Amino acid sequence: QVRLVESGGGLVQAGGSLRLSCAASGRTFSNLAMAWFRQAPGKEREFVAAISRRGSSIYYADSVKGRFTISRDNAKNTVYLQMNSLKSEDMAVYYCAAGDSTGDVTSRPTFWGQGTQVTVSS
Repeated sequence: QVRLVESGGGLVQAGGSLRLSCAASGRTFSNLAMAWFRQAPGKEREFVAAISRRGSSIYYADSVKGRFTISRDNAKNTVYLQMNSLKSEDMAVYYCAAGDSTGDVTSRPTFWGQGTQVTVSS
């Protein structure tokens, strides 16, 4: 079993930045592909970004390309999501997810965190 704990959410003004972190435990972190998803009120959960086990492959949703950056530190068992130029439409609960491959984690992750709220004020 993998435990994922997100942190770093909060309130930010439009145009501002936040960095989310997700600490993983329970399995060898470098064997996990990692991803971020988000869910806004009244909407379905959607894919945001994914990173392969060693960080060599990275994928983004079109809506965040050029503004968000996913990264990982395998020595710290942590994946990050740097969010810049935040917009009101980025406001959502952000979830960390893990799976065996980027193919799995982008579509049907095996493990989920509890989520962290990101609120963007205009």
